[in-house]
Amino acid sequence: MFVNRRCDDYNLSRQIGCIIFVQLFAILLSISFCDFCLKNDRKQNLECRRAVNSNRPKNLDLTTIELPLPAKASILHRISGFALFFAVAFMLCALDASLASAESFAELKAVFDGGLVKLITWLILSAIGYHLVAGIKHLVMDAGIGETKEGGKVGAIITLVGGVIVIALAGVWVW
Repeated sequence: MFVNRRCDDYNLSRQIGCIIFVQLFAILLSISFCDFCLKNDRKQNLECRRAVNSNRPKNLDLTTIELPLPAKASILHRISGFALFFAVAFMLCALDASLASAESFAELKAVFDGGLVKLITWLILSAIGYHLVAGIKHLVMDAGIGETKEGGKVGAIITLVGGVIVIALAGVWVW
């Protein structure tokens, strides 16, 4: 099994700690910003609640809701971004180990020949690939292309097909 001689090193622990701290700080900042926005919009929320009929039926069974294709593509984009958030720590640790010395690079290369590590690498590359394809779709939509309902559906189809192609190419490259 791969054992990096620098994993116990204080500098590596501090670098990983800093990465985790920055990510947690970003999460806390976004949560506190949302709380600030919600507090300022309470008056508008009360007006909206009065305008909406509170006697309407509520469907709490999410499995019965049929989401449109653009919503499914958007959810996959969010899931891939969430996965990449946690994969960054593993990728940075592998990068640090590969740059430490020639011996640690050879050990890391030997570990990456294992099936489980190849699967994890493929999953990370799949998340990167799909997130990239969906991000390009969002950039195209920011340019004003495909903002209609039909355009959104076509964009979702292109995103899903492009994502499958990128994921298949990543699988061919890893294996």
